[in-house]
Amino acid sequence: MGVHTLQTFGPVQAWASLRTELSNRLAGDTLAALDNAVAFAAERHGDQTRPAGEPYLEHLLETVAVLTTGAAMTDTDLLVAAVLHDVVEDTDTELDEVRERFGTRVAALVAWVTKPNPEPGHDPATARARYLARLSKAPDDAIYLKLADRLSNVQRLDTHPRPAKRASYYRETVTTILPLADRHPWFAAWYANWRQTFAHLNDAARP
Repeated sequence: MGVHTLQTFGPVQAWASLRTELSNRLAGDTLAALDNAVAFAAERHGDQTRPAGEPYLEHLLETVAVLTTGAAMTDTDLLVAAVLHDVVEDTDTELDEVRERFGTRVAALVAWVTKPNPEPGHDPATARARYLARLSKAPDDAIYLKLADRLSNVQRLDTHPRPAKRASYYRETVTTILPLADRHPWFAAWYANWRQTFAHLNDAARP
């Protein structure tokens, strides 16, 4: 059986275009909450860019697109958390501010997907491994957020500017993220197809 064409999301270059696309799918109060979250994220991430040079906000909006147009999710807090999922890890924003502005549940979701700084005496690789292992204990909604986040990161993995990173990211995703996808049928199917689509990275991923 051949590999199906991989469904991709984005690039979403502006919230206005995605908002229009979602206007018949999401309730008005959900769209309003997302308006606030996008404005906050745009301010905090500023001119940050992703490894391939695209504005950081594109990744955040892609994550929303994955959850809504891919996995057909409409949960307001989950979608707001998708917009804010990197704001604590990659800016000076504190989790308490997220909690005050957007509520306890949004903050809890953001906390689940925020990599902690390495503990004294531990290298970044150890901290990352512990973070990924901890995700196995996360509630389903936090897992969906992580799956959408990683999907945005790996859907066009061949465009990453560093070949070695493509290989290691493929291996890490197969080992630690694919098992989490079993919690939701749409994500399970998408990641199974992704694994086949990028199978050429498997040999390159070997030490």
